[in-house]
Order: sequence, then structure tokens, then C-alpha cells
Amino acid sequence: MNPSTPNSDSLRYRLGSREVRRMGYGAMQLAGPAVYGPPADPQAAIALLREAVAAGVDHIDTSDFYGPHVTNQLIREALHPYAQSLTLVTKIGARRGLGGSWNPAFSAEELRSAVHDNLRNLGVERLEVVNLRLMFDTHDPAEGPIEQPLGTLEQLRREGLVRHIGLSNATPAQVRLARSMTDLACVQNHYNLAHRDDDALIDELAGAGIAYVPYFPLGGFTPLQSTTLSEVAGELGATPMQVALAWLLQRSPNILLIPGTASAAHLRDNLAAESLRLDAASVRRLDAIASAGA
Repeated sequence: MNPSTPNSDSLRYRLGSREVRRMGYGAMQLAGPAVYGPPADPQAAIALLREAVAAGVDHIDTSDFYGPHVTNQLIREALHPYAQSLTLVTKIGARRGLGGSWNPAFSAEELRSAVHDNLRNLGVERLEVVNLRLMFDTHDPAEGPIEQPLGTLEQLRREGLVRHIGLSNATPAQVRLARSMTDLACVQNHYNLAHRDDDALIDELAGAGIAYVPYFPLGGFTPLQSTTLSEVAGELGATPMQVALAWLLQRSPNILLIPGTASAAHLRDNLAAESLRLDAASVRRLDAIASAGA
């Protein structure tokens, strides 16, 4: 699909063997500062998770290295036993060091241990979707061998501990190699209005019916700042972040969103972005942000 063309496709899309609402929720911000330690108010975090599900969210993204263990334990306390319609997606491939550092954890032993940690802390017998988080570079995709860790995850799938496999922080070449080794449920990479490196990959995955899940859809730890974005939002009577989410939903039908927040008000704003439709002129202006830095 041309990234400048708005679409009115369904607000649901296939994720593994399920169909989920394209507006999901990312649990990362429920942990403490810098995604380390517990939140200041665990009961508020639990209430937020329950509100998200009550509002129709059926796709929650998490990981046992958020905290570590914190977000999974909060999800279990808030939502277990889980509704059959709720899809929990987790990721492995990293561990937290002292002080909250992010470190690769690719060995077969580390990956197997991570799956069991997720199973225990979420309180499930099988993980619906597990993303292998590649860390050849701490924050950005970088080439590196994936055969061994992906083979370990595929073995865990055959053992019945994992239903579907995805990749996170992957290059297009790694995605193609992974697709030759297993059926990919999704790819989770950094992508938003201002960070457009994966345009071609999104279209390639859409053609194959594979979900693309942008992390940092609103800029992450550095929220999106754009005069053009603010102007379009003002014209539409929406917030800039709602416009940024609406642009992603219209960018391609295979994009699933997992905006994270610890605020109930921001959660409601994010969910409201589903009903926002951008006209072609607005989309063209927004498309230019990445190249112009507007």
C-alpha cells in the first residue's frame, strides 16, 4: 500500500491464530522509572489494566524483563483468569542487569528460562505469542546470526510452551531468514511518523498477511514533537498523539498499535484515536514529517 493513501480497513487484524483489535496496549510503562522496579502505585496500574480490557482492548504487549517481572505480575493480578478473547504477547532475548541495564540473553538456556519465567509470572501454561528481541545493537536493529536463538524458540513451540513466534528489533534480512525457518506471527520494530525506516518492510509483511507492531508509536521516551503534527491536530480537534496513532492505523491494515501509558486519561485518548479519520491532504502533510523534520 502507498503510505500516503488513507484507508478505512477493518480495525481488527490477524495475530497468529487470532484476530485482535488493532488498538492494543503496551504494559512497559507500568513498571517503575526507566522500566525498572515497581510502580509508585501498583493498585492504580491494576485498575488501568482492568479499564483497558473493559474498554475492549484484547491485545496486551508485555515482557518479563519489564521491571523485571513487574508488568507480568501486575497483569496476572489484574486480569487472571484471562478472558479467552485476550491475547498476551511477550518477548524474550534480554535480561536486566544491576541498575536496570539492558543486556542480551540469547543462549538456549537463557531463552528457555525466560519462557518459563513468563509462564510462571503470567500464570499460563502456554504463551500465545513470543517475540524474540534481537540485541546485536542495544536499541537499533543490526545484522547478526539468529538461527540458534530462533531454533531454540521453535523447539519451545514444538514442546507446546509457545503457540506463535515473532521478531522484535529485526532487520529486513533477519525477518526474511526467520520466515524461512518458521511461521512468523508478527514483527515488532521502532516505527512512527518521524521514524520511517521500515516503510518497505511493512508493505512486504502486509502482502504476506503478517502483523507489524510498531514500538514507540508516539516517540517513546522522547515524545513526538512536530509543528505540522500540532497544526493538523488543531484543525481536526484532536490531540497530536491521537493524530499520530490515527496515521499509523491508516498507514497499513497490518499495523497493530500498542501505545503504553500509566495514565487512565491517556489510555482513553489513545483508544479514541480509532475513530479519527485523516483526509488525504492531512496524510500528505504528515507523511512529509520524516523527510522534512517538520
